[in-house]
Amino acid sequence: MPASPSTARAINDRLALRLLQQEGPLTAGKLKQLTGLSRPTVADLVERLTAAGLIAVVGESGEQRRGPNARLYGIVADRAHLAALDVRTEGVSVVVSDLLGEVLTEASVPISGDSGTGPAVEQAVALVERAAKEAGAERLHTVGIGAPGLVDPATGELRDSSGLPEWHRRLVAALQERLPARVIVENETNLAALAEQREGAARDRDTFVLLWLGHGTGAAVVLDGALRRGASGGTGEIGFLPVPGTGALPSATDCAGGFHSLAGAAAIAELAQAHGLVADGKAHEPYAAALVRRAAEAAGAAEAGDSRRPGRADGAAGGAWAVGGGAGAGAVRGGAGPAGASGVGGGVEVVGSGGVAAAGPGVGGGAGAVRGGGAVRGAVGVGGRDGVGEAAVGASGVGGLGGGGEASVGAVGAAGGRSGVRDGEVAAGDPEAGGSGGGVGRQDAGGLRGASPEGDGGADGAGGGRLGAPEERIAARFLDALADRLAIGAASIAAILDPGCVVLGGEVGRAGGDVLAARVEERLARMTPLRTEVRAGALGGGAVLRGALLTARDGAQDDLFTPPVRA
Repeated sequence: MPASPSTARAINDRLALRLLQQEGPLTAGKLKQLTGLSRPTVADLVERLTAAGLIAVVGESGEQRRGPNARLYGIVADRAHLAALDVRTEGVSVVVSDLLGEVLTEASVPISGDSGTGPAVEQAVALVERAAKEAGAERLHTVGIGAPGLVDPATGELRDSSGLPEWHRRLVAALQERLPARVIVENETNLAALAEQREGAARDRDTFVLLWLGHGTGAAVVLDGALRRGASGGTGEIGFLPVPGTGALPSATDCAGGFHSLAGAAAIAELAQAHGLVADGKAHEPYAAALVRRAAEAAGAAEAGDSRRPGRADGAAGGAWAVGGGAGAGAVRGGAGPAGASGVGGGVEVVGSGGVAAAGPGVGGGAGAVRGGGAVRGAVGVGGRDGVGEAAVGASGVGGLGGGGEASVGAVGAAGGRSGVRDGEVAAGDPEAGGSGGGVGRQDAGGLRGASPEGDGGADGAGGGRLGAPEERIAARFLDALADRLAIGAASIAAILDPGCVVLGGEVGRAGGDVLAARVEERLARMTPLRTEVRAGALGGGAVLRGALLTARDGAQDDLFTPPVRA
């Protein structure tokens, strides 16, 4: 059934406005070319949109051209003003923009945990009003809000969630009362996914999952271009996912014991401490992000250097390394097996105070032993055998995953010598292992000092396989252990949804960059037959605020870009 004249006009008007939004100012001739509409139809829609105050002449297409055909038409940006809020447990950030999404002002305010509900709400509302005034906005047309917790898909209201401040829910009602504006509320992770799809790492993906890694954890699911919220708005509450290695199960009111206990900011900081890694934190981001950023920079530099050294990929010898459990209290003992036919030495046994991971046998090497709880990861693609409370996965140079404490082992190169980190020390290769040389560095308050070489390490490629300076090796081990943890959650997502792409979002995901994403993707390839690309998020923690602004802009344009229909 053909559209009525009024419906056709509305469709044409929205098409023209979308093109002006995407392309910027255009002439009537260019609109004709892009829309495929006839010249009279384009002339009519330009007249209608101008009369509605939505577009105006903003210039001419060339200095030498004059007349109606040279006029450039653009959207009237100050036709409406928008606001976007990123509501966190510790404060609120806000931006105010024009109808095109151009940011005019931004501000934030911390809100302490001991603030009462009323004062907290007043602080947040006053911040929005102040920002709107600074932007010159007499009134706000639409306000987009990103908040943690569940948003009821039927009512659009933020549901009462345990563990979140009461002022979050009260804020929405207060804004609706104080501001003559439309208020749209959405889960923060969903908004981050929207922003990454429109302007970030997932611009070429219609189907993907964003794994949020910030203070907490979450996931957003986009299938066939549509955000999926679930029956109760809880799609992506991955922090409650039961996983091995936590020693407990989550409950309906507490995600402790779930994936959050492995990948939340506090858990990542504890993992870094166990590996002796420290960093200078930045304001307005989790300390875990600073730790991951430092590790990624160090490991990335080392791996780039190793790739330029001849023979690095096929080094004939390279000691295995281990990090003791807990805060460096584990013991490390070398295996006894002699070198096998492929030049692979014996296994390594690691006993950690909080968790255990051991290198399994290499090719022709002796077997590694395991005692205690935790996760087991074999070396060079050979997985250990399953045991109680253990998870065995073949790997090459990959650290293990434990419970409260951590013990990590990864084989570097092809020989199975030994070196370790225990009692606060950082040990380089053991001379007897045929690795890249010994040497010990110690951790102090300022970070890590380098090691002085001892022993005969051999030439690069022949006795090489050295990963880098002590800090770089520790950084790589830490990232390996973190990737093990993230791969558990990502594998669960891949097995159920088969998204083809997982974006590591949030402050931590962006901080890890391609170095962390590649490690997670490598592990996924061993854990699931479903091919899944892993990408680092491009927008970090700012994705929530950007997504909230995009949502407000879409809402305002949906309203304003439907001019009154003439009979």
